[in-house]
This record gives sequence, C-alpha cells and structure tokens, in this order.
Amino acid sequence: MLGYNGRILRVDLSEGKTWIEEPSEEFYRRYIGGRGFISYFLLRETDSKTDPLGPENLLIFALGAVTGNPIPGAGRHSVGAISPLTGGYGEAEAGGYWGAELKRAGFDAIIINGSSEKPVYLWINDGRAEIRDASHLWGMKTKEAQEAIRKELSDEGIRVAQIGPAGEKLVRFACIMHDITRAAGRAGLGAVMGSKKLKAVAVRGSKPPEVANPAKLREISRWLAQNVERLVRNLHLYGTGAAMDIGLQTGNLPVNNFRGDPFPNVMDIDARTLKEKYGIRMDTCFACPVACKKVVKIEEPWKVDQAYGGPEYETLASLGSACGIDDLEAICMANQLCNAYGMDTISTGATIAFAMECFENGILTKEDTNGLELTFGNADAMVKVVEMIGERKGIG
Repeated sequence: MLGYNGRILRVDLSEGKTWIEEPSEEFYRRYIGGRGFISYFLLRETDSKTDPLGPENLLIFALGAVTGNPIPGAGRHSVGAISPLTGGYGEAEAGGYWGAELKRAGFDAIIINGSSEKPVYLWINDGRAEIRDASHLWGMKTKEAQEAIRKELSDEGIRVAQIGPAGEKLVRFACIMHDITRAAGRAGLGAVMGSKKLKAVAVRGSKPPEVANPAKLREISRWLAQNVERLVRNLHLYGTGAAMDIGLQTGNLPVNNFRGDPFPNVMDIDARTLKEKYGIRMDTCFACPVACKKVVKIEEPWKVDQAYGGPEYETLASLGSACGIDDLEAICMANQLCNAYGMDTISTGATIAFAMECFENGILTKEDTNGLELTFGNADAMVKVVEMIGERKGIG
C-alpha cells in the first residue's frame, strides 16, 4: 500500500508490552491518517466517562499519507487524546522532523494506553519498539533529556518527542515538545503523557516511504519549492510575528487580556525587531522551503539559549501584548522556559494575562501571588510566573 507502512504500533504501559496491528486498506482509504486516525480510535476506545489523566485514556501519534515524502508540509503529524483541559476531544499538530522519522521507522501511528508504575520512554528503531526505563530522565528539562537519550542510544540523529517537568507535574496545558523547539501545543497532551509516566518517544528510521512515481513526485516537489518560497517570502525573512502593528490596527492583536487598551510600543516586539536585535538564523522543518523558524540568542538581562529557538507570533502576542509587555528579552526568556518545561505558550500567556486583570481588579492580591506585583506590563513578574507554573509552585 503505497504512501503508508500498513503498520500501527500499539503500546500498553500498564502491562509493559508492545504489538503491531496491520489495518486493512479500506481503513486507510476511509480515515486517511492524522486526525482521521485519532478520531476513529478515540471514538471506538474511549467514552464520556474516560478520565483524561487515567490509564484508560489513549495517547495517539498519527501520520498522514504523504508524511515523510520530500514535499513541503510533509513533516507534520498529529497528536491526540481526551483533553485534560476540556474533557473532550483534544488534538494538536507539530512540525519538525519527528513525524517523518516515524514514517521512515516503519509505522503510521502509535496508540498508547495504560500507565507505567515508573517513568519510561519508548525507543522505536526501524520497525522495532522497546519500553526503556526513564527514571534517570524524570525531572529533566527538555534539552537535557534529549541530550541524555541521544547519548544513551549513541546516536545524535535520533528524533525525540518528550515532556518536560510541566507534563510530569500534570500542568493542564503542558505540551509535547519535539526536538526541543516544535510543540504539539494545544489541549494539554503533555499532561496526558505525564499521567502515563511516559517521558519520551525516541525514533530512528532509515526506510523512506514508497511512492508510485518517484520522478513525478520530485517534479511536483521542485515546483512547490520554487513557488511556495516566492509566495511566502516574508515568512522566510521574519517568520510569524511580522506586521504585529497591522494586527493591532485591525483589532486582531490581544492587548491586556483583550481589554482593547492602546499598545504604543507594538513594534518593540515585532518579529522584524526580533530578527534585527537577536536573530541568528532561520530554521526549517522536514522538506520545507519556507524556513520560518526563528533562532535567537540573548546574553542579558536573561541568557536565552539558541537551542530553544525563538518565539512565534502566538508567543509574542500571548506572553507579550496580551500581558501588556513590550520587553522583547523577557518574552524570549518566557518562550525558553515554556519550551524547557514543556508548556503551551498560548495557554500560558492567556492564563497569566487573566491573572493580571484579576490582580488589577483586586480579585487576586499579593498574598495570592507570592508577593508579586502581577500587573500588566510587569515583565519580571510574568517571567517568574511562567517558571512557577512549570514547577507548580505558589500561584503556579
């Protein structure tokens, strides 16, 4: 069956076992992949009584028909579960290289149920899967954990999907980080992974997916690369987050928890300013000619490590203007903390913005905020609260 491997990896963490299912061609044609697979299995194997953080919930990584092929957009994959934020269907997508690597490793999806008694990680290598002890990784931030896994398996090319301390501590908007900088950010899927004591899914594959006409695929890929790059030139130059001033003018940019207040220094947090002051290079995802991912480095007042990439539009808006903050360095630091702890920057910023409005209206006081003056525009307080959420300490 071209485009697919015809194999889905099942994992039962309660029993500590793995097995492979081979769905019919009809299944693949009907549900295609990604969200289709996730919806199918959640509908069949969970119900309205499923505890999002219980062993009965499923955590599903699912690829599409073209994932892993050398065409723009073919590096993306979906992750899904019953969401601990809503109690309903939860799904997020991530770019990078992890999805393509899983396709090359021989699987179209991973379906994980149960909960391990101790921390573990899943090691997938060219069609084989192994559940390994992760006690020594538990508590590590994402960069350190990825480095440790690659060192343990003696392969710097391994792709790692993992949770940070926020997922381990069941922060409800914890996300699943892929290679440190790509997030399956929405729906609190990192908390689901943490509830299963699953620290990471490490993948290595060497077999590209088979296609019917490789020459035609290359022709299409070249055409897309040439034309897509021309159409999204600004995305390549600045990434998302450029033209935030236009977003402000049109009422699309959140300011002070959507109160509609003025934000005169909007250009101070625009992606063009970010690139000019701190940008090192633009990074890309699998087979993507756009290369829209910003990589930044800052030495002071906070030390921002380029390994954690840089903030996207959603981060600049949620941890910036939504909190009344025009301090670019603080936003970059908060972005790094979210990536290190494994937290969705959108929900993190929105939660802090709401708390700031509560503080300004007297609903929250310094007694609630551990002495922090949690007002709009207080960059130091915002960064501190991000860290507190990641550690689940104090108001976090």
